[in-house]
Amino acid sequence: MFPASCKFVTLRTEGMMDRSSAERQEICDGLLQQPARIAPKYFYDVRGSALFEEITRLAEYYPTRTEAAVMQAHGADIAQKVGAGGTVIEFGAGSCEKARVLCRLLRPQGFVAVDISAEFLHDAVARMRAESPGLDVQPLVADLCAVVELPADLPRRKRLLFYPGSSIGNFDPPQALALLERFRGLIDADGALLIGIDLVKDIAVLEAAYDDAAGVTAAFNLNLLDHVNRLIGSDFEPAGWRHVAFYNAAASRIEMHLEALTATRVSWPGGRRQFAAGERIHTENSYKYRLADFHALLGRAGFARCDAWTDPRHWFAVVLAQP
Repeated sequence: MFPASCKFVTLRTEGMMDRSSAERQEICDGLLQQPARIAPKYFYDVRGSALFEEITRLAEYYPTRTEAAVMQAHGADIAQKVGAGGTVIEFGAGSCEKARVLCRLLRPQGFVAVDISAEFLHDAVARMRAESPGLDVQPLVADLCAVVELPADLPRRKRLLFYPGSSIGNFDPPQALALLERFRGLIDADGALLIGIDLVKDIAVLEAAYDDAAGVTAAFNLNLLDHVNRLIGSDFEPAGWRHVAFYNAAASRIEMHLEALTATRVSWPGGRRQFAAGERIHTENSYKYRLADFHALLGRAGFARCDAWTDPRHWFAVVLAQP
């Protein structure tokens, strides 16, 4: 889970007003599509970020703990291949919990936490600074669906881009390639990308991870409507919708949707839409990869060398990609 199908607009340093206007337009355009869509980056207001952290601790949600186990089992090997020093840049940093583990292994000179949720990010960075007083920690609020501009004074030498959690799976294949190409542009020959990917596995395991028995993922999905109401002034009633998640085998992806329980009209300043009972809003894709296919994708993006580590069940992989 994390940012998914979105427009590759440039949101650089144009100010909050321009960014808010672009966000409103993107959401309104998506609501008028057939079928309607809302980009999953809008999951991540403060409550959505907190709910996602809760999801990562659920019994059904294997990716977080499986990735952590891979990092623990192979951390020394990863650290030896990456080398000490340099700067770690984590995309979709969230609570920075994974970066804490990585930074203890690598002992970098600096760490940049990149996330779209400003308030949640700054709280996480404050905790990391308190726990790692010798580490230069910087927050960067940015949208991975746009051009990410790193701080101008950030050294280019030995940058390690860290993108855990299989968040790359939230991008459709052309967008995933474009993102990996942008990552390649952020590093020099001595840099690298350390990325987590979720692998193809039993459908029952996949679907349970996105539709847990306690309903936390459902609450996470429905919270999107509250966030959209605040962003565009719409009048969604979350109680009138239900969470739907299933594995699309042909596309090798989990899909998440919100389904209208009854016929309902949703309005916002300048627009409205009538939804029939059973009509859906597509909120997220999460692609599942085979290692050979992902290595090929990295090669097309300009990464020539790859090392990969997996868990014993081959449910998840951590890949180190270098130019």
